[in-house]
Amino acid sequence: MARYTGPVCRLCRRDKTKLYLKGAKCDTARCPVERRPNPPGEHGRDRLRQGSEYNTQLREKQKTRRIYGVLEKQFANTYGEANRQDGIAGENLLRMLELRLDNIVFRAGWGASRNQARQFVRHGHVRVNGKRVTIPSYRVRQSDVIELNEKARDFIVIRHNQDTLDRRPPAWLEVAGGGNSVRVLAVPLREQIDTQVREQLIVELYSK
Repeated sequence: MARYTGPVCRLCRRDKTKLYLKGAKCDTARCPVERRPNPPGEHGRDRLRQGSEYNTQLREKQKTRRIYGVLEKQFANTYGEANRQDGIAGENLLRMLELRLDNIVFRAGWGASRNQARQFVRHGHVRVNGKRVTIPSYRVRQSDVIELNEKARDFIVIRHNQDTLDRRPPAWLEVAGGGNSVRVLAVPLREQIDTQVREQLIVELYSK
């Protein structure tokens, strides 16, 4: 399966903002974006200048795709589905990304980053409505119950994340089972999604 295996901090520097791909490290002085705010590469400083309208739209799409850990083809397919639905295409896109299973694990505070949350799902440590699901892109629905299996609840890394991460689950998730289970109360509204992206630029990019 294709996936990005390079240094993720390089992606943050390329988009000139924190994408929070390394968990707790992103909130410390060790974050490369804090130390070297210019984009990576020999000509990184040249990229600090304002680009074209197309470049602005492209960078917003790339930033969103990297935040949620979605590859290019999968992201384009997700946008196509969002565009066919009723309502605003950009908001539909964000809702669909938020309802991915790996994002739910991240929002629940079990994973320090979405990459770590994705690994928990792939290794079979997460159940949806009592059934093990190993597909990170699995889209949960309203009233679905997502929980850690019995073995994963004793993992030191997960317990450490639950105790130390300063992250509250969003209002559309209800925590239960001592923090080891969450239920999807409703499809998230745009104002309930705190991801700092301008989805209208993505719509404009794909509308060209």
